[in-house]
Amino acid sequence: MVIVNPNAGNRKSAKDWNKITHLLNDFHIEFDFSFTAHKEHAIALTKLFTRDGYRKFIIVGGDGTLNEVMNAIFLQNEIPSPDFLLAVIPIGTGNDWCRTFSVPFSYEGAIKIIKDERTFLQDVGVVSYYQSSELKKRYFMNVAGMGYDAIVASKTNKDKEKGKGGPWLYLKNLFTSLVSYRFTSTEILAGAASTPKINKTFSMSVGICRFNGGGMKQLPFAIPDDGLLDLTLIKRLGKMSVLKEVKNLYDGSFINHPKVETMVSDSFRIKSDPPIFLEADGESLGHSPFIFEIIPRSLRVVAGTTNF
Repeated sequence: MVIVNPNAGNRKSAKDWNKITHLLNDFHIEFDFSFTAHKEHAIALTKLFTRDGYRKFIIVGGDGTLNEVMNAIFLQNEIPSPDFLLAVIPIGTGNDWCRTFSVPFSYEGAIKIIKDERTFLQDVGVVSYYQSSELKKRYFMNVAGMGYDAIVASKTNKDKEKGKGGPWLYLKNLFTSLVSYRFTSTEILAGAASTPKINKTFSMSVGICRFNGGGMKQLPFAIPDDGLLDLTLIKRLGKMSVLKEVKNLYDGSFINHPKVETMVSDSFRIKSDPPIFLEADGESLGHSPFIFEIIPRSLRVVAGTTNF
């Protein structure tokens, strides 16, 4: 089953669907397809199609649509998650999951590796968070961001709703959000540790894979099947220091800054005062406190290069 988000890439999915269809046929991939109509529609569609017997899904869209399809798989209990196979033809704003797995951004390149069906069994994260006073849960397969990262993602999502597109949106909102953003006191408890790390925090990322924000290498050492979550903490920085470090976000060298700390654990508990906001795989969610956990080697995906 091909799940198509027609709005992905500033409606590039809809414009190029005939071209993608021809390429799928050229590679002799038999498929049915369905278009999403609104936010979280891919969750509902995937639940329906799994009941109809589909086990292989191609997502034509970005990280958000991929996240919805994956959540539908983990929200059902009848079929083990590794029985499914997910593949992506990337047409999103960030396409960050694809960067870790070297999925080509060209239609033909992406469809070729789908045809080759080289698979990888990756970990999946799950985060508990709050919307007002209601406890919620979301699965993620790439990166979850908190604090400044979540503010930038929220602004970017609002831009996308207005029909704007392109990875430059992240960069634009990274700069414009600096004007009003304030630092937050956070407590991070890793795994079975008894003493939390207390910091003045600018931004945090927890993830399975390495990239978010349209190619920023926020978790440069993440290994998608090691059964561990990577965390990058950016502590209180002057705004000029933030601007100077932007270029280093793209190659991961920003982690060498004295105000940046990395951690690895199978779980994290995070509190903050005041509450900080959350995004997961680019989707804006709720606020702290958070509990992050991992489900090791639980999702089968079609990958390009996997030399981690």
